Amino acid sequence: MAERGRILVLDDEERMATLLARSLERSGYSAEPVTDPARALDRLKEDRFDVLVTDLRMPGLDGLEILSRAKRIDPGIDVILMTAYASVPTVREALKRGAVEYLEKPVSAENDLKPLLEKLLSGGEERPEKTAPARRPDAPQAGPKPDAREFLCPSPQMQDLYRKAHKVAQSSASVLLRGESGTGKEVLADMIQRESPRAHGPYLKINCGALPDTLLESELFGHVRGSFTGATGDRDGLFRAADGGTLLLDEIGEVSPALQVKLLRVLQRGEFQPVGDSRTRRVDVRIIAATNRPLEELLEKGEFRQDLYYRLNVVPLVVPPLRERPEDLEFLVAKFLSHFGQGRPVHFGSEAMEALRKYPWPGNIRELENAVEHALVLGEGDKLRLEDLPAAIQDFARGQGGPGMAAVSTAVGNASLEDIEKSCLLQALEKTRGNRTQAARLLQITRRTLGYRLRKFGLEEEVQRRFGSVSDEHPTGTERSPRP
Repeated sequence: MAERGRILVLDDEERMATLLARSLERSGYSAEPVTDPARALDRLKEDRFDVLVTDLRMPGLDGLEILSRAKRIDPGIDVILMTAYASVPTVREALKRGAVEYLEKPVSAENDLKPLLEKLLSGGEERPEKTAPARRPDAPQAGPKPDAREFLCPSPQMQDLYRKAHKVAQSSASVLLRGESGTGKEVLADMIQRESPRAHGPYLKINCGALPDTLLESELFGHVRGSFTGATGDRDGLFRAADGGTLLLDEIGEVSPALQVKLLRVLQRGEFQPVGDSRTRRVDVRIIAATNRPLEELLEKGEFRQDLYYRLNVVPLVVPPLRERPEDLEFLVAKFLSHFGQGRPVHFGSEAMEALRKYPWPGNIRELENAVEHALVLGEGDKLRLEDLPAAIQDFARGQGGPGMAAVSTAVGNASLEDIEKSCLLQALEKTRGNRTQAARLLQITRRTLGYRLRKFGLEEEVQRRFGSVSDEHPTGTERSPRP
């Protein structure tokens, strides 16, 4: 019998892992049981698997952490989670991190797992080769990802932006995408790559704000064996993997000045050195950079190199926030309802739709996407109510939010954008009782960006006065950086 696909089964209960693997083997799959999470990650680095089936609750690393790390090792792998402790928040988090399905224990290999694998691995579409981690772990997904072209917005501002992006795509110039978090910069980057002469070459992505400097350098440039603790072998980085194609550097404003020097060398000369290696490697990679930070202010503070700024800023494209293009809101709501509803005939009631129209959307399209998915998970019947939307939108609609949202609700029409942003920052901190890591996650920005904005608006003293010192080095659910 021909091999139907390679499956890695991870469960800390040896009996369960072995039973599932043997059952899959009898159906023609190549299945390998593993009981140790660290060993499972090592196997993903050593070999290529089509699907990872992992338990959620395990000692050491839980299934969500394994999911995130597996996606960094092999962006093309499908991950299925198993658990006896299903909950709506956990399901949502698993889908956001890229899980394709969520199975409740006890899992039947015959009735649950095999039909799902048949669906995932059937068909003639060739799966991508494993290269290097590229996808950001927090990208929202639910089932098959829709074509980004379906979400190209109809407003005049966005149509003008798409026309410029189409012209830029034909060149090999570096591109700098500017805009607030969640505005759709990645969709625009995908469009540029898709319409460029490099469309058939590699296209890799990395969130520069999601990793510490040492790990980010290794991810970008690779490393040689023994260059640091845990470097058990040579490893190519994203620049080597993207040779002849395109590399998206998201959150470029989060890169430290020391690493900026090395990025500048690649842009100027097309060459770099892997960590711990004296040899110079040459590559031909087009850079698309994206940021939600005001780089000009970083230049003034000496936190961003001027020469790198001008190298990246050859063609700047600014994506406007959602609140400045109301024509796009109903279009996007309809698209998200269709995607997440999976054919379910559902719509928002008049009160809920009015709340969506009036809300200022500090998290932009990403926040709208999450709000629609939230309503679909909690709503019943074919009409979604205001009560099905996230609390922040309900509070805003009813004028009953905390100090931050109350300020927004009374001033959206005539207050400055700065006042609105201050209010949203304070509301996020209010909801998380001053925990900055969780507040940053709520706002869908990095913790470093949150700190920068608090300093920018002079809110540090007020935050300290209201919330005091909150220890949030490792809050529940926060990812810790893996070994390279």
